[in-house]
Amino acid sequence: MDTEVAVIKEGGEVEAKPLRIGIIGCGGIAQTHIGYYKKMPGVSVVAGADIRPAALEHMKNAHGVNFVYDDFNEMLKEVGDGIDAISVATPNGVHHAAALAALNAGKHVLCEKPMAMNAKQAQEMADAAKANGVHFVIGFQHRFEPRSQVIRDLINSGALGDILYVRSQALRRRGIPNWGVFGRKELQGGGPMIDIGVHILEASHSLIGSPKPISATGNTFTFMGDKPSTVKSTWPNWDYETYTVEDMAVGMIRFDNGTMLTLESSFCAHIPEDVFNIQIFGTKGGAIWDSTQIFTDYNDYMINASPSFIPKWDMWQYKMQHFVEVARDGRKNEAPAEDGVAVQKMLDGIYAAAAAGKEVTIS
Repeated sequence: MDTEVAVIKEGGEVEAKPLRIGIIGCGGIAQTHIGYYKKMPGVSVVAGADIRPAALEHMKNAHGVNFVYDDFNEMLKEVGDGIDAISVATPNGVHHAAALAALNAGKHVLCEKPMAMNAKQAQEMADAAKANGVHFVIGFQHRFEPRSQVIRDLINSGALGDILYVRSQALRRRGIPNWGVFGRKELQGGGPMIDIGVHILEASHSLIGSPKPISATGNTFTFMGDKPSTVKSTWPNWDYETYTVEDMAVGMIRFDNGTMLTLESSFCAHIPEDVFNIQIFGTKGGAIWDSTQIFTDYNDYMINASPSFIPKWDMWQYKMQHFVEVARDGRKNEAPAEDGVAVQKMLDGIYAAAAAGKEVTIS
């Protein structure tokens, strides 16, 4: 272990350098963050902020976090130098304010997806990180999956040739969340496109080398979520009275290198089963992300192939360890703010095209 990222104790024992974490938004996804932080040597969760008293009580009782606040600005001010880094795990609508406050306080930040409610907010956050000289990681875990590495390596090697087209799908047959604020546009920014579509979009964009998006078209549809339903499903009884987001959204992005990407996302759709997948079409070959299959031509035959070995690791473990090592050890950031801004511009573009009824330019 590098002594730059460790402390040598008396007797030669190696101890990881400490990293003290504050949590902004102590609900469901924050519990996942905390669970991984607890497994890492030298990492401790020292403070939490949430507007809900029950969430703060849980931080105290379940995790032994005594510094809890109902205002993240107060937490940043009072704990101050006692915090090195922040996990932002709030609903989407608070990402911008929480991350901006933490970055301007000189803290390294991991912000859950989507980065913000729109690209303007995202760019402000990226600029704040740069101005304050701190690390800013976006919570894009699917780019860290083993199968993502396999396909990314193939693309980078040139084995698939030039990438012509990407089909990205995050589709649920019936999966309107019946908890949280996922159906409220003013708090989330949108429905499945910004909630689950963002996952498959960021992974797709990363796989093909993060080209620059230049235009978007698309549409959104609401036909079920804003009405009561008696259909039996895994997540019944959603709050249809406050539902203001789309049920399904589709879009197409044009990149500056000529590649096209379509994105399909739904909370509900009349399809056989849920789909979460990426399909790559190249001049020399293609690939399917879900099954890690490769399609090419060899010796005048069309060949379908699969790797005989794919490394295995927990993408969440990778994501959280990656943030710790970026913040504490200066590791290269594999999910930088620039990628988050690009993804946000694509989401904005699809929503803007849907509203305008025509293709729009992404500036």
